Amino acid sequence: MSENVTVNRPIGVTILAILAGVAAVLAGFHLLQSFGILPYTIGPYSVRGFNLWNALMWGLMLWIWIWVIQMLWNVEEGAWIFLAVISIFNLLLAFSYMIGKAEWSDVSVSFIVNGLILIYLMLPGVRRAFGRK
Repeated sequence: MSENVTVNRPIGVTILAILAGVAAVLAGFHLLQSFGILPYTIGPYSVRGFNLWNALMWGLMLWIWIWVIQMLWNVEEGAWIFLAVISIFNLLLAFSYMIGKAEWSDVSVSFIVNGLILIYLMLPGVRRAFGRK
């Protein structure tokens, strides 16, 4: 017998899943840049380059974001803390790129998306959806 299980998914969790989807698209974009399919844009210049290590890391990040989207969609309890850790990690990476030689335009979208995820994650309604107080 198949049992229909309905998950009570608040709108805040759905919005988080959509934002995580945007972050997954960004990771996919960086993955394609690492394979040399899409160019890196550094100020007014565009450069294509292949870097296997970056491709492996961005591929892993893409897989993690897809996993997080699945956890959010099913409103699993561990998704809240996992998403917080991943978004903080991505914010630290974007910030370290900005301290280095990267332009704000290179990491601005990633920085803004991860910042929105972290801010929205801390809202009381979203915290309650995951059993946090």
